[in-house]
Amino acid sequence: MSQSVDLNADMGESFGPWKMGNDAALLDIVSSANIACGFHAGDPDVMAQTMALAVKNGVGIGAHPGFADLQGFGRRKLHLSHAEVAHLVQYQIGAAQAMARAAGGQVRHLKLHGALSNMASVDADLARACYTAALDVAPDIVIMVLATTAMEDVVRDLGCPYAAEIFADRAYNDDATLVDRSLPGAMIHDADYAAKRIVNMVQKGAIIAESGKHIATRIDTICLHGDTPEAVEIATAVKRELNAAQIDVAMF
Repeated sequence: MSQSVDLNADMGESFGPWKMGNDAALLDIVSSANIACGFHAGDPDVMAQTMALAVKNGVGIGAHPGFADLQGFGRRKLHLSHAEVAHLVQYQIGAAQAMARAAGGQVRHLKLHGALSNMASVDADLARACYTAALDVAPDIVIMVLATTAMEDVVRDLGCPYAAEIFADRAYNDDATLVDRSLPGAMIHDADYAAKRIVNMVQKGAIIAESGKHIATRIDTICLHGDTPEAVEIATAVKRELNAAQIDVAMF
């Protein structure tokens, strides 16, 4: 296969006896895992278990920091100072690095979660605060960004390694931002549709918005959300259709 792309999933989002998603099944499919760091979801035991499985399966480990909002799953906007955001990112990366080392692995990449990610995608100053904070404690970390948004502008300006991300299970606005989850059609649940749509995007090198608009973009990685009920089905279909199109799934 002459072309390859990374396939990532958000995971490690269970908490105590409460279970979220099927991480074990996803780790048999994806090439990178964005693991919650205990603020929006997850706990030390879940982090340890998820990272151990990632190491066993040869899956790249990423820190997935979010707002300290367990009740809102990190999907509610919190208006913090840039210093506060920088510290919460550094704190969570530190936890992820320690847990990854204990599991025999390492943190390769950073991906912001939920509301923090959505806010940073349209606020370059916020994105810069998050990413400079991360690079201060992990200079070699790869920053995963929402493709063609303010996030990508910032990492290009910083000159740091980055991976441009598109979503298999989310609809897009004309400015390449994600359709708000509160709106109809924001989430994609049909695995076959999601897979064919994502292959089309990768082949065309473009995000395809709900309006049909094509937005040219670099594509390094494809995301799906582990908390989506159809996550395993979507991941399986996406990988199958990519391979059928002679596109390999591999870590960036």
